[in-house]
Amino acid sequence: MVFDLDLIKKLYSELPAKVANARKLLNRPLTMAEKILYAHSFTPAARTYERGKDYVDFAPDRVAMQDATAQMALLQFDTCGRKQVAVPSTVHCDHLIQAKVGAKQDLDTAIDTNREVYDFLASISNKYGIGFWKPGAGIIHQVVLENYAFPGGMMIGTDSHTPNAGGLGMIAIGVGGADAVDVMAGLPWELKMPKLIGIKLTGKMSGWTSAKDVILKVAGILTVKGGTGAIVEYFGEGADSISCTGKATICNMGAEIGATCSLFAYDERMAGYLKATGREEVAALADGVREHLRPDTEVEATPAKYYDQVIEINLDELEPHVNGPFTPDLATPISKMAEAVAANGWPDAVEVALIGSCTNSSYEDISRSASIAAQAKTKGLKTSSEFTVTPGSELVRYTIEKDGYLNTFDEIGGVVLANACGPCIGQWARHMDDPSRKNTIVTSFNRNFAKRNDGLASTHAFVASPEIVTAYAIAGRLSFNPLKDKLINEKGEEVMLDEPKGFELPPRGFSVEDPGYQAPAEDGSGVQVVVSPESSRLQLLEPFPAWEGTDINNLRLLIKAKGKCTTDHISMAGPWLKFRGHLDNISNNMLIGAVNFFNGQTDSVKNQLTGEYGPVPATQRQYKAAGIGAVVVGDENYGEGSSREHAAMEPRHLGVRAIVVKSFARIHETNLKKQGMLALTFANKEDYDKVLEDDVIDIVGVTELAPGHQLTMVLKHQDGTQDKIKLNHTYNQQQIEWFKAGSALNLIRKQFASA
Repeated sequence: MVFDLDLIKKLYSELPAKVANARKLLNRPLTMAEKILYAHSFTPAARTYERGKDYVDFAPDRVAMQDATAQMALLQFDTCGRKQVAVPSTVHCDHLIQAKVGAKQDLDTAIDTNREVYDFLASISNKYGIGFWKPGAGIIHQVVLENYAFPGGMMIGTDSHTPNAGGLGMIAIGVGGADAVDVMAGLPWELKMPKLIGIKLTGKMSGWTSAKDVILKVAGILTVKGGTGAIVEYFGEGADSISCTGKATICNMGAEIGATCSLFAYDERMAGYLKATGREEVAALADGVREHLRPDTEVEATPAKYYDQVIEINLDELEPHVNGPFTPDLATPISKMAEAVAANGWPDAVEVALIGSCTNSSYEDISRSASIAAQAKTKGLKTSSEFTVTPGSELVRYTIEKDGYLNTFDEIGGVVLANACGPCIGQWARHMDDPSRKNTIVTSFNRNFAKRNDGLASTHAFVASPEIVTAYAIAGRLSFNPLKDKLINEKGEEVMLDEPKGFELPPRGFSVEDPGYQAPAEDGSGVQVVVSPESSRLQLLEPFPAWEGTDINNLRLLIKAKGKCTTDHISMAGPWLKFRGHLDNISNNMLIGAVNFFNGQTDSVKNQLTGEYGPVPATQRQYKAAGIGAVVVGDENYGEGSSREHAAMEPRHLGVRAIVVKSFARIHETNLKKQGMLALTFANKEDYDKVLEDDVIDIVGVTELAPGHQLTMVLKHQDGTQDKIKLNHTYNQQQIEWFKAGSALNLIRKQFASA
């Protein structure tokens, strides 16, 4: 089945004229990102947009949601007044399946445990014309790549790794559920015009080096916030030499550098993938407009004239990398890894090696990893670590089983997990003797913050390619370098692992019996969506209150977060995923992972009403019950990581009035704005140090809130002194209206109610 063929035909028929118009407006050659962005302006572009400054209304082609975020997104959409989604949309059930025993048993358990949520998602999808991918069908990003992504398109998805679709030449951006509601309701989607980072790839990879090593290298160069507010566009002969799924791996993990999205130009590798996944018609259509699906030749020739930043990487010289622990941008070449292990005191024994996930579960990944695994048997080696394999979709799983790769993994003790996110997002019932013991795991996933995979702060998680992870599973040592180190086999012989070999696409084609797709009803008007008032998993939403029209005074400091505070710290996943459709229940995890500046502890803040220390959510609930608002203060890149809007909705629900930080991650700042929260930054970052534990706080100037207009935070200290601190914001006039109304959704309700 080819989805959205009429939509793609229409877009491609209009693309040449839209690109020509953009080239005329800018009066210069265009990057590929610029072609797609200007072609997706909600109304025809009539002027140039300044990168990093102008907010632009866009019209994405489609929306994708995973089950954990879809619950809140669709609960919001259910209140907006539309009878059907305005653009093609899908729900993918991949987040709620916990990895514990193995694929079949874990999937059966998940279907039983989450039946209420799955039934809700299936029925509300049916009602509003949304495609539904059942539990076990696969991880959202892999399924999108196999079925929906197409060169030159634009989509948004309620997951931070939505940019995976950039591997097929699509601008695909992770957002919160409120953004998805806008697009599904047929409204323009607002985004600040991204800056452009060009990455020129020369040469060609060989041996142990893989596409994963490109993004691991880039993460080391740009860090977790170096791509913030920018689209990363890869180009050059080296880019064209990488497989389509390898490109997707690079784009997927671009989320770890804070990039809006990442993008590759249309080429033969993409065309081959489209054909292999049954989309020959799309490939033929793309071939017809190929020149508009690549940067102009002048851009590739002199990139510094067209990108805000240019990085060049020679793939001939690139070696495998291992990134971590605790952050995805600590990049170490494999040749330096043994030295780094010794210097940093990282646990050398690799206790679990995990391959797969949305980042690295393609046929190419699996076949190359299987070539390493097969050597364990032929060379008399055994695995020294636990070893798990997570297929990205049922299409991939069925095909690699048919081609014998699952049997290869089974022969060395590998455990195949369900086609789901699993350990990558903390959905992992890990068997651990002593949870406090320092230990090392290595994954081919994308994110490795503390507690991310198994909930244990003691776990040192490292990220590498599936091939390197498989080698680690056999060697059992983080200091092992498969490019030069030898292993001792069962006969006492010294042996070396050969370079991995694999196939870009399955030689005998992809196969699947049941991909797991459920089409919506043509007319869903008669479908009833029922949410029990007694449910602990689902809760109908009540609108957030509108702004009262005054400055916001006599607030309490809830927490001053120290250091890295990701959305995992603000709203943990793992066991909390079961409450993603129940705002009040999931709010009990609000900021429990953030480190309190004043005592160095997590989930322990001073309650100014009692003088005692207690959990963050319970303290905030007491403030709310007393009619007192609160402020959260944070450090740099606050809210990096997942797109989960719960990290914005929970503080809003519990009565936090403002988040004041040194800097925000893009998605989280937008999520806060959408929910009617004040998202503010210190004009002088050193003023963070002036915030004291017992402060009573006023936010002054709110009544004059306007684009570019600073606010003032008055810190009333316990000793009677005060500090007045200037605060910046990035609200435009539309976003100020969201704030005044209490949320963006409140405005949408009004709009449809008056239509």
